Amino acid sequence: MFLEEAVISPEVTNSPVRSYTEWDPLEEVVVGIVDDATFPPWHPALEPVIPAGQHETFRREQGRPFPPEIVRAAKRELDEFVSLLEAEGVTVRRPEPIPQRREYSTGAWTSTGMYAAMPRDALLVVGEEIIECPMAWRSRYYESLAYRPLLKEYFHGGARWSAGPKPELLDELYDLEWSEPAPGDPTRLVVTEFEPTFDAADFMRFGRDIVGQKSNVTNEFGVAWLARHLGDQYRVRLLEFDDDHPMHIDATITPLAPGKLLVNPERVTKVPQMFKAWDLLPAPTPALPDSHPLYMTSKWINMNLFSIDENRVVVEAQDEPMIAALRSWGFTPIPCNFRNFNSFGGSFHCATLDVRRSGALQSYLD
Repeated sequence: MFLEEAVISPEVTNSPVRSYTEWDPLEEVVVGIVDDATFPPWHPALEPVIPAGQHETFRREQGRPFPPEIVRAAKRELDEFVSLLEAEGVTVRRPEPIPQRREYSTGAWTSTGMYAAMPRDALLVVGEEIIECPMAWRSRYYESLAYRPLLKEYFHGGARWSAGPKPELLDELYDLEWSEPAPGDPTRLVVTEFEPTFDAADFMRFGRDIVGQKSNVTNEFGVAWLARHLGDQYRVRLLEFDDDHPMHIDATITPLAPGKLLVNPERVTKVPQMFKAWDLLPAPTPALPDSHPLYMTSKWINMNLFSIDENRVVVEAQDEPMIAALRSWGFTPIPCNFRNFNSFGGSFHCATLDVRRSGALQSYLD
């Protein structure tokens, strides 16, 4: 009788996981690592989203480590970022390194890994729940294992822990004949509707509204699974932008505070109806020099900011136009060196998973 009561008891109090928006006051966050960062095996899923000038690099270096000098520099920047957050009173957690160049196989295909640098891609926090995402890249199949010790701890502390359907990632999931669409043609996505797949970074949290996009890693099947899983307490709402190569929404729109939305002026050419009452702040032209290596992203990664609260925003230290813009919009920018980390395909929002913020669940959109 005692065992039955222990098993079925649903009571949870004071969950260590609780986050409803991108801007409520931050209490605890996971920051990624670049240990053992490795070029993934070349695969058709990479072609639409890897910058064209880097295709040959990825084909040549697949399965090999990223340049060690950039890895070392990115590690230093991550340490600086962690120290900055801790100085602001935030608890910082890190994943465990896992071997990325060890080959693994499902029986249908073989791959090696990539990194555990971007917890924003692999995990989605909605309220008191943390969800492992069914990601579309074979090189990221086991990436969430780096966070497994933290997930166990959060669960034992009272959080809800779930996972999307583990994908097969068979050839049927991909448009193996994908090619660049002609000018004026609709965006062509490399993932099919064979099974549900999504990256958490294709969604932004606005309280009861989870705003997302279909992309080259997130299909309609995945969005439907997430909406049904979250239930009636939340609304999953999709937007479409002027982006020929969509992958992750956080370099297209970035909410900084209630009613204030940073937007990519090239991709957001029409105000979505749900943001009619919001101030749309056009991001300044990226300041990254052409000589800086960006293996997996465009210069618009400068939009990938991270809010500590409705006022304080972490921004790349050399991005003077963004720093000036944030000040003019009434925010307090907190500079942090991060350009070497940018080379790996992300910035502050990508590198973090805000596990706990102090706000309550409410609605912000019509």
